[in-house]
Amino acid sequence: MTREELLDAIDKKYEAMGQDPNVHLSGLLHAEPMTYWDFAQVDALLGLQTQRTQLPDEMVFIMYHQINELLFKMILWEMQQISFTENIKPEKFVMHLMRVSRYFDMLSNSFDIMGEGMELEQYMKFRDTLTPASGFQSAQYRKIEIASTELINLIDYRFRKTINRDTPYEHAFDNMYWQAAGLDRKNGGKNMLMRNFEKKYKKELIEWMKDYNTVNLWTKFKELPEEYRKNVDLVNAMRHYDHTVNIDWVMHHYDAAAKYLDSGPVEVEATGGSDWHKYMHPRYQRRIFFPELWSKEELENWGLDNLEGYKKVH
Repeated sequence: MTREELLDAIDKKYEAMGQDPNVHLSGLLHAEPMTYWDFAQVDALLGLQTQRTQLPDEMVFIMYHQINELLFKMILWEMQQISFTENIKPEKFVMHLMRVSRYFDMLSNSFDIMGEGMELEQYMKFRDTLTPASGFQSAQYRKIEIASTELINLIDYRFRKTINRDTPYEHAFDNMYWQAAGLDRKNGGKNMLMRNFEKKYKKELIEWMKDYNTVNLWTKFKELPEEYRKNVDLVNAMRHYDHTVNIDWVMHHYDAAAKYLDSGPVEVEATGGSDWHKYMHPRYQRRIFFPELWSKEELENWGLDNLEGYKKVH
């Protein structure tokens, strides 16, 4: 584009907005040039790590989880491009879905940072200062799950027959599979982990449920024209995403937790107090976003194949 064409395009852009192009050009004239540290907000980002102890490896733990949250934000950004694009074509669906899967691949492969990057003795000391906080309380991860599939697929298996399209959102929220991790096993009520989480995020997550009720990835896929739903690349991308999130990533997380929590002579609870073995392992929770894209045999063995992968459809 020539300088004249560029200036003409700028004029048209700001005139369409009811703005004086010359004012914006004048602002550009006086603006400071962009720097990397301003663009990436490096100073702000590096000022967000606050330790509660003097144990060096706590810093690893803090930064690792902050990186996770940034990746979760990237994932939600990509999912939004699918959910809120009208008449989406298979190629665009696949492009964004594979971006999401790559982000989760990065998350899965990063667990060695915790598994190999913290001394057990240090971890077992500073983890006590985290109680009752837990990675369970990541609202962004809950949003990813909700934006991925219909709520029925996130309901605790024991209660699915009591849930249907007419069920109030709050009732569905109270029966999500992860509610079991917030149960106080001593008195049967909700533990502090769950009470704190709901106080902070329950209303926000219920609104999120409403927003994605008809545009979650699974509903979006099922409403595509039949020829699109038969697109092999799209079906494989859906299956890859489902397996990546609900088996690969979960099992890497499970194995990283086991290295520390199963290393001692007695069983150790998660910092939030949950029975983390049953909460995390896919064979117990059977988190499956797109159940109709898997064979009967695959569904029966869900979570038992661990990290061996899955077969693509042809």
